[in-house]
Amino acid sequence: MAIRRILLIENENAIRELTQLCLETEAGWEVLTTASSYEAIVKTETEQVDAILMDVDAFVCEQDLSTTLQQLQSNPVTHHIPVILLTTVTTGDVSQMVKLGVRAAITKPFDLMALAKQVAEVLNWN
Repeated sequence: MAIRRILLIENENAIRELTQLCLETEAGWEVLTTASSYEAIVKTETEQVDAILMDVDAFVCEQDLSTTLQQLQSNPVTHHIPVILLTTVTTGDVSQMVKLGVRAAITKPFDLMALAKQVAEVLNWN
């Protein structure tokens, strides 16, 4: 089986590096990273990824998050990529994001050592 490729969008360097390390060592996935929504769009168009983990706090405002999700959904190259939010927002806010293609939300703070298992369960990669 091919190695899964994840794009992690996280604005905090330390969290991004720790999350990348945990996903790579615990699951054996290749993890591409970025801190910006613009770079995320570019990477999804140029790099084949199997899923996107998107930190809601990486976006300056919800409009930016919504716009990014809409761009992913409307692009034939990226519309099939499942998105999982890493978030501190309430359930009601997440339900709005489901309409924009979000597969699930993992609440922060999360257990780094359990994150790969949570992602695999959401995506049926077990």
